Amino acid sequence: MNSLTVRVARWSARHPWRAIVGWLVFVVLCLGAGSAVGTNSAKTADYRVGEAGRAEALAAEAHLERRSAEQVLISSRSGGALDQDTARAAAKDLTDRMRRLPEVAGVADPLPSGDRRTLMVEVTLKGEERDAKDKVDALRAQTAAVQKSHPGLLLEETGSPSVSKGVDQQRSDDLALSEAITLPVTLLTLLVVFGSVTMAGVPLLLALSSIAAAVGLSMVVSHVSPDAGVGTNVILMIGLAVGVDYTLFHLKREREERARSGGRLSSEALVELAAATSGRAVVVSGFAVAASTATLYLASDVIFSSLATGTIVVVLVAVASSLTALPALLVKLGRRAERRASRRAERGKPVRRVRGQGGGGRMWNALLRPAARHPLASLCVSVLALLALVLPLAGLKITEMSRDTHSREIPAMRVYDRLNAAFPEQRVTHQVVVRADASRSAEVTAALRQVARRAEADPLFTGASRIRTSADDRTGTLELKVPYLGNSEEAYDSLDRLRDDFLPATVGRISGAEYGVSGDVARYADYPAHQNSRLPLVLGALLLVTFAMTVYAFRSVVLGLLGVALNLLSAAAALGLLVLVFQGTWAEGLLGFESTGSIGSRVPLFLFVILFGLSMDYQVFVVSRIREAALAGVPTRQAVLDGIRSSASVVTSAAVVMTTVFAGFVFLHIIEMKQIGFVLAAAVLIDAFVVRAMVLPAAMLLLGERSWWPSRAVRRALAGPEKSPSSRPVVDVR
Repeated sequence: MNSLTVRVARWSARHPWRAIVGWLVFVVLCLGAGSAVGTNSAKTADYRVGEAGRAEALAAEAHLERRSAEQVLISSRSGGALDQDTARAAAKDLTDRMRRLPEVAGVADPLPSGDRRTLMVEVTLKGEERDAKDKVDALRAQTAAVQKSHPGLLLEETGSPSVSKGVDQQRSDDLALSEAITLPVTLLTLLVVFGSVTMAGVPLLLALSSIAAAVGLSMVVSHVSPDAGVGTNVILMIGLAVGVDYTLFHLKREREERARSGGRLSSEALVELAAATSGRAVVVSGFAVAASTATLYLASDVIFSSLATGTIVVVLVAVASSLTALPALLVKLGRRAERRASRRAERGKPVRRVRGQGGGGRMWNALLRPAARHPLASLCVSVLALLALVLPLAGLKITEMSRDTHSREIPAMRVYDRLNAAFPEQRVTHQVVVRADASRSAEVTAALRQVARRAEADPLFTGASRIRTSADDRTGTLELKVPYLGNSEEAYDSLDRLRDDFLPATVGRISGAEYGVSGDVARYADYPAHQNSRLPLVLGALLLVTFAMTVYAFRSVVLGLLGVALNLLSAAAALGLLVLVFQGTWAEGLLGFESTGSIGSRVPLFLFVILFGLSMDYQVFVVSRIREAALAGVPTRQAVLDGIRSSASVVTSAAVVMTTVFAGFVFLHIIEMKQIGFVLAAAVLIDAFVVRAMVLPAAMLLLGERSWWPSRAVRRALAGPEKSPSSRPVVDVR
């Protein structure tokens, strides 16, 4: 009982007030440090990948990059014909106001729609594309002022900055709604588990304090790895789930040891026992989640890096809280319970005994019965059922969730739809970028004109093109319009036409020229391609890390291989269910979404990695209980059944809490967050009640003592004096 886990818990138990105050000081310091340094948000350059990213970099170096723009639509408030004189007067007023703003780089001449019922004024913004949304309010104020001066007209503003700001606001509102649903339901679940408000509040308070500390730390870490704006989201989602779970694992083991001791052990001794068993499992599980999530850095993508950073920080902080603040709280609560019991005894009243939590219950006995009686048949049926869920994964279609997929509850999106209807030629713009020696400037311009002529004769393109040349004559750009939505097949076809046909036959023949196509559609196409190219590296590293962590935890190569196989099966089944639900339309009304016929490009890889990490929670906790029994000399068959039954209640509680947290994200409007919340909730249920309750015991019963190869500690224990199945397991703290 001298491992680092136990020593930390022992110090906290012996100095509870120091540990509690120390934890609170740590949380405050993290928040203070984060507030002091602020968040280093990712810049536009951090998002560049593929050919589109290279083309954007070339244009930016030559100061020819496309700038963010807002479009103001002027139409008749009655919906009828537009009075052109009044509309142009309003457009002039708007133009004059916008040009005076320091945020504005320029204002284009008013453009009438084909039916002359709408007039559009486009306002170009200065600065970084990622910062444009912060400048929208100033523009909206001027639009509102012109609207007030012309009450007979309707002025509406949209654009990428307005849409981004609307998405951020919707995400903030959604998260507030999710928290309002999740926190009470989680507290209610914990009340059912513990039957005490105080004991139910401990996991929730520690989880919330861990989230607060992680938010502050993530702001500090963002100066090393930029934040893409999703770090806080993942900290809230993962932090609440694992924070409650890790505390739950530890707390329920302490209650189990208290019930078993019958009052013979002090609160400090009980905390040490819990730290040596469940505490060790929490540490191993936490580091396994962190290590597996770290493989996302190999994707070389700022959003994945931001997701990984948020997850790793909050998981490690949650582990720290379970090792420091939790033992101190348990000792304080335990001493209070002991004093209350002593007073009851002095008054001659019966002392209430703490109930053990390792019984298993009817449900788990029912789940275990097939594996115990017919392990081979149970394994085959369970695996086949999971493989049936995996099958839809073969039809997985991933796309970049573009502006066209955002919720129409965002006002700027409704105006965006009206913009597309009135000005179809403004829907998509491709930017061709070419860089060559300055001496070839005329040759580059001639080649770009050839591209423009080819586009004029192609129905996939429309409208006038624009050629620009940099001040040093080394870079030229060509902008081409496409009259189709950015997520349409025609838009992607136009990109392919440029990249595969037009450019190789023109600028591709200029010796030494670098060229590429950028724009929204190019980004949508290049991101999944970039991700797919990194997929083998990330998945290979993930499998290796999972295997290494499992072998380290249990000293068994067989369990390492089994853990990888079960995690693969569990994650693949959950992702197959995701495809089944979200790529079809049958669940739209049930879950409140409009199917895009695809899955968000970042969702599968992120979920696969996170699911591997979360699966380790149950794997480590359940197999740790089995190994404890085996180290006590209990035959493997009985150790498997006893270990799963003894961990059944905590696995059930943890699964319910995690499912509650993740299910709250299904109510969000943002389709990718909805997909993530759904699949995480489904995966937890599959992993807890199918994989760990049916597949794992069946596989270990069939393997028998071979499960522990090459662990010498278990072999020695099984070869030693025979012990009763009910004997107390030996605590292994290596």
